[in-house]
Amino acid sequence: MSVFRFIRRLVWGLFAIVGAFVVLIVAVSLIAVAFIPSARHEVPDSAVLTLNLADGITERGFVGPLAWASFRHEITLRDLVQGLDAAGRDPRIKGLVVRVGAGDLQMARAQEIRDAVTAFRQRGKFAVAFAETFGEVGNGNINYYLATAFDEIWLQPSGDVGLTGVRLESPYLKTALDSIGVVPRISQREEYKGAMDPLTSASMPQPVRENYQRLADAWVQQMAEGIAQGRKIDAAAARALIDRGPFLAEEALKERLVDRLGYFDEVEDGLKERTEGGVEEGGAKTERMALADYAASLSPPADAARIALVYGLGPVQLTASTEQPLFEEVVMDSDTVSRAIKDAVEDPLVRAIVFRVDSPGGSYVASDTIWREVDRAREKGKPVIVTMGDVAASGGYFVAAPATQIVAHPGTITGSIGVISGKVVLSDMWAKLDIAWDGVQAGANADMDSANRDFSSYGWSRLQTALDRIYADFLKKVAAGRKMTPEQVRTIAKGQVWSGADAKANGLVNELGGYATALKLARAAAKIPEDAPIDLVEYPPQDRGFAGLLRLMSGASSSQDPARLVRLTELLEPVAQVLGPVLDDPRASNLRIPVVRTSE
Repeated sequence: MSVFRFIRRLVWGLFAIVGAFVVLIVAVSLIAVAFIPSARHEVPDSAVLTLNLADGITERGFVGPLAWASFRHEITLRDLVQGLDAAGRDPRIKGLVVRVGAGDLQMARAQEIRDAVTAFRQRGKFAVAFAETFGEVGNGNINYYLATAFDEIWLQPSGDVGLTGVRLESPYLKTALDSIGVVPRISQREEYKGAMDPLTSASMPQPVRENYQRLADAWVQQMAEGIAQGRKIDAAAARALIDRGPFLAEEALKERLVDRLGYFDEVEDGLKERTEGGVEEGGAKTERMALADYAASLSPPADAARIALVYGLGPVQLTASTEQPLFEEVVMDSDTVSRAIKDAVEDPLVRAIVFRVDSPGGSYVASDTIWREVDRAREKGKPVIVTMGDVAASGGYFVAAPATQIVAHPGTITGSIGVISGKVVLSDMWAKLDIAWDGVQAGANADMDSANRDFSSYGWSRLQTALDRIYADFLKKVAAGRKMTPEQVRTIAKGQVWSGADAKANGLVNELGGYATALKLARAAAKIPEDAPIDLVEYPPQDRGFAGLLRLMSGASSSQDPARLVRLTELLEPVAQVLGPVLDDPRASNLRIPVVRTSE
């Protein structure tokens, strides 16, 4: 069991004690929301949209009990993109102001937002970014990279621009495990499939080091190109700035990394200069409106063509755990996702399917179950367009392979076509502790997965046979989906992870982009005119009613519920992520991307 999961169970016990109070708060919040007038989403005649990244951006809206009770302000990435697209064409919307300094962002998500802001600006709207700081003496790279898509960047005088580059790192535990008698028995296909290297090596193996270096270099190059474009400087100069960071506020202003130093109240005062006329000149008073509220005000016409949206988020597993409904982790369980795709295929109103994948992989069998429904959709003539988030690798790539088209951002981690499995043997550790395990068994190989026994020669040979079969199947299915030969796929497989840009170059991805690109391809595949309205409908639909809430409270949690614990285990989490899949079930994560910690 991982440390993260153990602590969550402790906290779950605490919340069981106060569960009645949570139910009460949730009920009150639902009643309050039900009676808030819809006028709160009416769009003023003249408005500037606002967004605070510190409020959070999620892939999918919150549906868990704590989400109902917490009054959180997250906006989904889909609503952000669609909201800015509509706002760019809406004459009532004059511009956008975003607080960009805080908020957890990964590379691909930042690129999705950058693209949406850039398209918004291309329609003649202004976009202003403000940050108290981009990190404090470092670790502000991605947030600053996002800010460079805006036409004006404000930085608080006390802030920094923590532009320092990217580091990928992972704990390597072999020496520590040797000292306590823990013996990893792991096998992989092939040398780049380093998910369990932290258990079997004392340092990063050279093939993995080369692979990660290529990924880190790609991200930094993409940052430099984005900074150069946004700040209108030479790309080489932007790359050199990354090597010279971090920058204090005055230094950042001098280097033209920001436009103005000031506080947020000064930003708001400055907006008066950007809006047309104002009341004094007879124009409508420009009001502020949250981007989330603007997105909520949008509704397609009744006759809009329907496109289904299916989410595949988190580790791939056969079924979703319902053990801790308040703190359920985001998982891509094969039951929910495959059923959603099947329902969308069978719905005659659905013209195409957009499959959003953000997953590091997991169970081979679960991945194959989802793969089958994507493949069947294509066979039945229902286009499936995959749009990849921050990561769509290993099992996360497996499920995408048969799609009609695959879209990824330049910074999306993708590929990792390989397989790994095994177990951790604890018998030497028990001996050091003078603890003896004993028992009985019926069946010569009943102890094959036991952590208290090493593999027999027969058991090890069966593991190798299984890995060979899985790897061959993975190569064959990617080859069929991407119209390659298995031999061609193998040259870009071997467990290698790729940036989305590299993945496009080697044929694993069709187009670079996000939701906007995926919807454009879905329109084309479904023969929906480019200017025709569409209705993007989620499958399965989220039950936001009180009955759905009670089901969640009773344990039938949504597999996609993105509730998170606070970062109680931030320092231990990398170790827990490495050990967790092996200790919980050595067979459930055989299509899993290596765990690395990103230090921007």
